Amino acid sequence: MTSLARPRRVRFGENGFTLIEMLVVLVVLSLTAALLVGRGPARSPALDLRAAAGQVAQGLRLARSQAIAQNRTVAFALDVGSGGYRVGDGPPRALPAGLSLSMTAIAGNTASGRVGAITFLPDGSSSGGRVGLSAGARSVWVGVDWLTGRVSLRDAP
Repeated sequence: MTSLARPRRVRFGENGFTLIEMLVVLVVLSLTAALLVGRGPARSPALDLRAAAGQVAQGLRLARSQAIAQNRTVAFALDVGSGGYRVGDGPPRALPAGLSLSMTAIAGNTASGRVGAITFLPDGSSSGGRVGLSAGARSVWVGVDWLTGRVSLRDAP
């Protein structure tokens, strides 16, 4: 059986896109990409503050676990002036720039009003204290319970 249907004729310009249409699309896409790349990564001061508070809380938890595991006293030292901290004998670690730091610790664990320490004992207890981090109008407190050594994060009122 043979088909007698004629093939459909394609008229000029019916199939595909013209070169001008393709160039317009490429220009629009490149302008959009340039705007997104030029803007840079999306940053939020509130997220940076929470991340720094989490970093301090992890440092405090690390000091507590080292004290328990090594059966010795380990100190978490915070340098309010330089914006860094140290866990025990470990290397100093920096916090993001632009944060205001404060620390409440017992009188024997402060030095010159710039450096404060929270010490953890081998049984998991601590000297207790609080680290305050603020950026703009937002503040977060990282507290350490003296009896249990438990570390907690809380938004400041």
